[in-house]
Amino acid sequence: MRLVTFVAGDKTPCPGLVVGEGIVDLYALGFKDAIAFMGAPESAQAEAAYCSATIALEKVRLLAPVPNPPRIFGIGVNYADHAIESGTKMREVPTVFIVLSSAVLGPGAEVVLPPNSSMVDYEAELAVVIGKAGHRIAASDWAEHVFGYTMMNDVSARDVQRATTQWSLGKSFPTFAPMGPWVVSKDEIADPHRLRISMTIGGERLQDANTSQMIYQIPALIEYLSSIVPLQVGDVISTGTPAGVGMGRTPQRWLKAGDEMVVTIEGIGELRNLVVEE
Repeated sequence: MRLVTFVAGDKTPCPGLVVGEGIVDLYALGFKDAIAFMGAPESAQAEAAYCSATIALEKVRLLAPVPNPPRIFGIGVNYADHAIESGTKMREVPTVFIVLSSAVLGPGAEVVLPPNSSMVDYEAELAVVIGKAGHRIAASDWAEHVFGYTMMNDVSARDVQRATTQWSLGKSFPTFAPMGPWVVSKDEIADPHRLRISMTIGGERLQDANTSQMIYQIPALIEYLSSIVPLQVGDVISTGTPAGVGMGRTPQRWLKAGDEMVVTIEGIGELRNLVVEE
């Protein structure tokens, strides 16, 4: 199933399931938002998935599938080639930072360049969405806590990020966390560690890799994070970006107004966002 959050006309945002070219309105079925649906019993989710679509997909605007995730855990330097290009030392445990939920942006929406950064970068990432809460989750039990997968573009103001050892503010400007267009349930992705991932800007493919190249794979990330912080339904773990970011290029390539970023991940789809000046 493909879980979305959508707006139809001037109505408030609603959760939905994409079925063919239509949407099943989950709010009409009693689910107040995407997190409520993900936390529901599997039997209730399956029943909703068999409902007929009542709204044409072309008549709605998609928001981020989880517009207000409890937490977004970013994973830094989780691909060896990216660690090399960024000059960052790989560590014995995952590098984790927080992206504020206020940075979340939906598909097709505009990423706004802030006036206090001149080094804004792109990062195509596979994101894991938690569907079952847990604390001290064993790596062997990781899958039962995952609802599904989406895409995130971890837009980063490198000058702000690198000004201190704390990365979160450089990752958390408004609109810096494009996500979507939907969460694909885990049953539709045979192996999240065997997916082609790419970033294209203006028709030029700048990142092109496979999630098999992750240093810390999803079971290890869930085990590590949950050993410290109890995971909640709706939490997002953005698993890191492969090589090819603007910071690692010669000459360096920073985002500019007019750039259209397209993240593509096999089995999930495309996430498109246009860059504009503030």
